[in-house]
Amino acid sequence: MTIVSLSIPEAMISEMDQIQKSGGYTGRSELVRAAVRLLIEDSKKKDTLSGHMNAIVLVTHDESDEAPVTRLKHQFEEIVRTHIHNKISKNNCVELFLLEGDGKKIGTMVREFQKEDKLKSVKLVNID
Repeated sequence: MTIVSLSIPEAMISEMDQIQKSGGYTGRSELVRAAVRLLIEDSKKKDTLSGHMNAIVLVTHDESDEAPVTRLKHQFEEIVRTHIHNKISKNNCVELFLLEGDGKKIGTMVREFQKEDKLKSVKLVNID
């Protein structure tokens, strides 16, 4: 097995340790391998998106980290039909995007959101 060295913020390590214990993972390496498997599966699903489709993208972030959301909303405005912003707690925000357009473009938008370190979560829901 190949050894890979990673730099991970301390706050993320604490969360990883909690997941490791509650999920029964034998160590951090096993947890990271499981996370990478999920990322690979997610990436493959996005690669198969094609044709005209509708989808919802849900993004959560700290109130102070709204810049990437605004930038990407404008970058992909041709597929954004509706955008709803809501403050869900003192410092936390949720963004809901209703998208319509080419599946490959939708997949690209979601990947761009997922690359942003400052965003807490990004979820894609296909609408049939």
